[in-house]
Amino acid sequence: MMGNNLILEPPMARPLRITYEGAFYHVTARGNERKKIFLSRTDYEKFLSYLRDALHKYGVILHAFVLMANHYHLIVETPKANLSPFMHALNSSYTTYFNLKRRRTGHLFQGRYKAFLIDVDNYLLELSRYLHLNPVRAGITARPEGYPYSSFRSFVFPKEETMVFRDLIWDMISSTVSLWSLLSKRSPEVPLSKCTPG
Repeated sequence: MMGNNLILEPPMARPLRITYEGAFYHVTARGNERKKIFLSRTDYEKFLSYLRDALHKYGVILHAFVLMANHYHLIVETPKANLSPFMHALNSSYTTYFNLKRRRTGHLFQGRYKAFLIDVDNYLLELSRYLHLNPVRAGITARPEGYPYSSFRSFVFPKEETMVFRDLIWDMISSTVSLWSLLSKRSPEVPLSKCTPG
C-alpha cells in the first residue's frame, strides 16, 4: 500500500494495476478471437443481471455502459478500490453461464479485461459520448436511443429504472444543451488516448 489509499495489486505474471478509493475506469473486454460474446437477447439480459449483482456486492458505481456483440465497455467508479474482484465476479459468472448454455469449455474473453484510469473532469463526457455512439458507428441503429443494450436511454428517459448513476454526467451537461446535441458532436476515434492504463 502506498500513501493512504493507493494500492498496487500483486504483480504475479501480469502488469501492476493501479487501484485506489474513488478511482474512475474505462473498462473493456472483448470476446476470444474477437468472437461474439452475446448471441441472443437472453445473453444480453443475463450479462446485465450479473452486472447489477456485482455492482451491489462490491459497491461499485456504474456511470455508463454499452454491450456490443463481441465486446463491452463500462465506465465505473470504485469507492472501495476493488476493481479486480468486481471484474472477476462479473466475467467469470457470465462465462460460466455462456459455457453451460452452449455446452462449451474454455475462455470466452480474450485475455484479461483492460482498464484505463479516467481524468473525470476533462474526459468523462467525451468517453460517455464514445460509448453511447458505438452502435451508431457500427451501423446497428441511426440514433443511440434505438439501441437497447446501452445506458443512453436512462439519460434521456429519466423515469426508466436503471442501475446507472446518472447524476455526475447530468451535472456536467449544461441545462441548455441536450444529451443528443452533445452526442452529435464528432466522437473521438481513439477513446483511450486521454486515459491512463490502470
